[in-house]
Amino acid sequence: MKTTISHIKADIGSLPGHTTVFSPVVKEVEEYVKKHSAGLLTDYHISSVGDDLQITMIHHEGVDSPEVHELAWNAFKAGTEVAKKVGLYGAGQDLLKDAFSGNIKGMGPGIAEMDITPRKSEPFIVYMMDKTEPGAFNLPIYKMFADPFNTPGLVIDPNMHEGFRFEIWDIQEAKKIELSSPENQYDILAMIGSKGRYVVKRVYTRESHEKLPDENVAVITTDKLSLIAGEYVGKDDPAAIVRIQSGLPASGESLEAFSHPFLVSGWMRGSFNGPLMPVGLNNAKMTRFDGPPRVVALGFVLKDGKLSGPVDMFDDPAFDGARRTAIDVVDYLRRMGPFEPHRLPDSEMEYTTLPKILETLGPKFVKIEDAPKKAKKLAESTKDFD
Repeated sequence: MKTTISHIKADIGSLPGHTTVFSPVVKEVEEYVKKHSAGLLTDYHISSVGDDLQITMIHHEGVDSPEVHELAWNAFKAGTEVAKKVGLYGAGQDLLKDAFSGNIKGMGPGIAEMDITPRKSEPFIVYMMDKTEPGAFNLPIYKMFADPFNTPGLVIDPNMHEGFRFEIWDIQEAKKIELSSPENQYDILAMIGSKGRYVVKRVYTRESHEKLPDENVAVITTDKLSLIAGEYVGKDDPAAIVRIQSGLPASGESLEAFSHPFLVSGWMRGSFNGPLMPVGLNNAKMTRFDGPPRVVALGFVLKDGKLSGPVDMFDDPAFDGARRTAIDVVDYLRRMGPFEPHRLPDSEMEYTTLPKILETLGPKFVKIEDAPKKAKKLAESTKDFD
């Protein structure tokens, strides 16, 4: 029987600014899910990173289930009411509609779902990011499933040797393409390097995979809230589900993709580049310059519809070096203030508040005189000195 893993997340208010979720809000969401999930979910887990509340759900309803989506939506609405009562900042900011309309897509919350054929042991990791955008997963997902220097199983494991198939979305044109690694490796890189436009949505095994033919093994939330809302409402703060082991990247190979704090877009006001720092849950609050961007990894095992775990995978001194490097990068970038490339380029600032500032300056702009006129005036002003 197919099993569905659904991970749905939203920012419905935080304490004191965009720092961390408020425990009474988490409690309200958890109580709502517990009360209304009987007969629908076989198991669930509530978690968070920064100011984003996350619900991981196991069920047999399939991807895009109206009942499962409505459960998550109503749970977030219940939490929002608590957030509003205590005056939390940004209460319900990711809930862009007033009422549920049958599918949570396009309504604000981020969604990552996959239908799977459970193995005898079904381990997976849920990665949760805050203060960044969907394309922040492009590099680590590529490294997990296509880079043999990160994942030696691609070379030495016969089940991985033929590679994987990537589903890539153009989130500006609402199009998608599927490309396979290793034969389309350069084409994949050519696209996903433009992480503000092209994002990895899913990864599949190849049909020739001995243990898991043509199975979805990774999925990422990709909705871009600024494009949905038409104005800046925050970066998407994406999440991903990644299956591991037994013909897939090992847990250590998956985690290794975050061992270097590469630069991602988002951070303060969604307008700056910064290092992605892997942290444990105890360090998942956003402080310095509303960040820096962070990623948490929770490890689970699924059996007969029930979850064991999670294990807080980055709560480990083995990632202290990555965290130190991230802090060094923060110190370097912050000295640049509002200058690029610390601040994002204009093309990425379209949905922030910067355009409103530029609008007020518009009438003060004057046309620059062309070069020939300037040269003629200069000649006339100096002829008396010949």
